Amino acid sequence: MHELTDRELYQALEYAKSIDEEDGKKIMSQFEADQPMLFQTIFGIFPSIIADQNQDMAHLFMDLCFEVVCVYQKSLGDTPKFIDDPTWMERQAILLETEFQSLLQNQPINETERRKLQDRFVKHKENQVQIGLIKYLNESIDEFASYNVSRVPAIEFTQAMIFVVVKLFNSLYDKPIRH
Repeated sequence: MHELTDRELYQALEYAKSIDEEDGKKIMSQFEADQPMLFQTIFGIFPSIIADQNQDMAHLFMDLCFEVVCVYQKSLGDTPKFIDDPTWMERQAILLETEFQSLLQNQPINETERRKLQDRFVKHKENQVQIGLIKYLNESIDEFASYNVSRVPAIEFTQAMIFVVVKLFNSLYDKPIRH
């Protein structure tokens, strides 16, 4: 997988924003059929965790995740099917266990450990992160939170969760064999 160019990212985001409700429902239904466990994690489990901090941010998170689905489909093709690798989600959870634990428990991490986790998480050679997409998503979260002070405490956590989503999509689309 390659990192999306600014042009590719812009075109994919424009595509995501231009989708009407009916087509959006079709995209989501197909994504759920193709990746039921990933769908449930991203649109069920993650938002409920964020909602514990702020309901508005949970709704934004789901909107941004829809954009992520659209960006990957537009730029990299159809979502790989669950049936091609039914243990994929389980393996991802194991790989992300340390990151999930620190996120879910909202534990403070010392700066050295944080840098080590970030370096390992971001620079993993087989799984490049879409830096432009992450930047766009983080800016969207910051902007949305700026409209209501009650959302601010959930910014960092929401950004961490959206990073995990992008990381999961990178892993999903890194699969060498897709139908």
